[in-house]
Order: sequence, then structure tokens, then C-alpha cells
Amino acid sequence: MFESRCGVCCNSCERKEQVHCKGCTEMKHPFWGGECGVKSCCEKKGFDHCGVCPDFPCEMLSTMGVEEGFDPKPKIAQCRIWAGESSK
Repeated sequence: MFESRCGVCCNSCERKEQVHCKGCTEMKHPFWGGECGVKSCCEKKGFDHCGVCPDFPCEMLSTMGVEEGFDPKPKIAQCRIWAGESSK
């Protein structure tokens, strides 16, 4: 079962309660305000998460958070896992 659009495992996020985040699948806008391009893209295409998109992994997901020092590889790997689970 997926927990986010981009591959973040929200249920095990240490910051979830600290920032009052319910997870992007449960929120209209990200907890930080503004818009998340990955969330918007998935939802516009009608996908539960990026792993089921024919363009996966796209440039947007592959560079998400890099400027802030986050490695996108774990999120991409998680989307692959979720995509495999959903195809069973």
C-alpha cells in the first residue's frame, strides 16, 4: 500500500507529527504550503504514486529535494516496490 505520491514512507517519518503532516494523499496542499509538483502531477494523471506512471522515474522526481540535500534514490526505489505490489 502506497503512503505518498513520491515514495516517502509517511508512516515512518520522524517529522510527521512535528510538522502536523497527514501525508500528501490526505492533504490538499503540502504541510509547508504552496504546491508540490510531484503530488500535482500524479493527481492530474490519476495515479496513486509515481511508480505507476509510464514516465517513471521522471526528471521532477529524480531531482526532488536534491537542492535541500535529500537523496531521491530511496523514494524512487520505494515507488518501484509499491508498483510491484500493486501489480500483483
